Amino acid sequence: MKLTVTTFVSVDGVGQGPGGPDEDRRAGFSRGGWAMPHFDEATGAYMVEVFGQVDAFLLGRRTYDIFASAWPKATDPNDPIAKPLSTLPKYVASTTLTDPEWGPTTVLGDDVAAAVAELKRKPGRELQVHGSLALVPTLLEHGLVDEHRLLIVPVIVGEGDRLFPQRGLDTGLTLVSTRTTDSGVAIHVYRPTGRPEYGTAEIE
Repeated sequence: MKLTVTTFVSVDGVGQGPGGPDEDRRAGFSRGGWAMPHFDEATGAYMVEVFGQVDAFLLGRRTYDIFASAWPKATDPNDPIAKPLSTLPKYVASTTLTDPEWGPTTVLGDDVAAAVAELKRKPGRELQVHGSLALVPTLLEHGLVDEHRLLIVPVIVGEGDRLFPQRGLDTGLTLVSTRTTDSGVAIHVYRPTGRPEYGTAEIE
C-alpha cells in the first residue's frame, strides 16, 4: 500500500485543532476550529476523493481518540468519510492504548517504523494518515511517506503544534498537483524525493 499523509495546515504551519474549539486543547491551545470557515464545497469534495482511495488508516493516539469520539455518531451509513473510517482497518501508534473500542483497530507495537513498513508491503491502495502530528516526523525519519497532501488554509493561527517540527530530517519534494478552492484553501500534493539539494545565490 502507498502511505499518504493528508493534513490541514495554516499558513504558519499549525496543524493542531483545525476542526473545532474543543478538538485539541493541549497546552492551553484556544484557537481550534481555524480551518472550518474555509471548508467550502470544493474542499469537501476533495476530502471525499481522498477517502475514496483508502484501504486502511494509520493514526496517532490523539487523532484516533478525536475521530473515535466524533465519527461513530454519523447517522448516514453511506457517508463517504464516516463509512470507511468505521469499517476499514485502523492501525494506531500508541504505547498507552490497550483496549480500543472503535473497531476494527490494531495497536502497533513499540517498533512503529517496522510495523508500518510491514503494513506497506500488504496489497491494497492507500494506507492513509490524517492529522497525527506526533506520528508524522517518525514516518518521515524512516522514509515511509510516499505522498503528502497539504490543505493550506489562508490563516495565521499564531500558536499550536506544527506539522513539521522545528528540527527534523531535511527532505526534498516534487509537486504532483495543485488546486485552489474558492475560499482560498490551497491543496498541494507532494512526493518525497530524498535529501534536498543546497546551493548558493549568485549575484551577477
